[in-house]
Amino acid sequence: MEQKAGKSTRTEAFTFGPWTLTATKGHILKSQCEYSGRCDFTDDEICIVCLYKRELQLPQLPEMVFANNSLRVEYNAGFGIEFDPLSALKMVDAKNDLIKVAVAQEWREARSECEFIREVVKPFDWTFTTGYKGTLIGEESGLSVEETTEKIDFEKLKAREKIMFYEDLILYEDELADNGTTWLNVKIRVMPSSFFILLRYFLRVDNVIIRINDTRVYHEASWNYLLREFSSREGYIKDLDVPLAVITDANAVYDYLTLKSEITEKVIIPVADSSTPDHR
Repeated sequence: MEQKAGKSTRTEAFTFGPWTLTATKGHILKSQCEYSGRCDFTDDEICIVCLYKRELQLPQLPEMVFANNSLRVEYNAGFGIEFDPLSALKMVDAKNDLIKVAVAQEWREARSECEFIREVVKPFDWTFTTGYKGTLIGEESGLSVEETTEKIDFEKLKAREKIMFYEDLILYEDELADNGTTWLNVKIRVMPSSFFILLRYFLRVDNVIIRINDTRVYHEASWNYLLREFSSREGYIKDLDVPLAVITDANAVYDYLTLKSEITEKVIIPVADSSTPDHR
């Protein structure tokens, strides 16, 4: 395992056969331009604060954006997948407040006195809900994606194997002006025979709704593909007959939520070595 530390970031890299797994951690994004407003938005060399302002159409960002945090999983031929906060936030609806539309009655009853919500002048999804599944690397060079009925074998993941590499990265977080919480984080663990990634978006609007969007990526050493599963679950809090401790715990409340959508895909890596089994 290789470790590198920069001025504001720390990087750890681990090699798994032909794969390089790189986790980068940094500080929370500042609120002001790092060059005192001198950045030129037409220039590629701008500070990361101005980069976010240029690339996103959101009226505001989450309270805590860990702009330098990322997880990159790359095959030695340059294919793979990456998880970063900027790409995730690009999928947030910048024009519509979807929560009020989806749960209008519950919203009015639970949030009628909320000063924060009344002050939201420009409608946007202030819960920062994202259906982000990761950014694919190398699509233009032959990487392909196809739907599949194959599922991740969670029984295999329950087997006791040595954890060779583990990282837990928060990408962004917001407390919704004390009206709940929303966050996006990504975890990876590497065993001798496989690696597993969980990207989780969690939302809890107090007294209204809970939502979990999960992307799971699994790969076994002999495969020429990544298995990627995306699911979206949610539930109205008034319908959840569970203790408060469950409602505030993403892992505990998960099984009580209704599955809204689900898709499983193979991200197929073009492998020149014909000795690598093709499980398609």
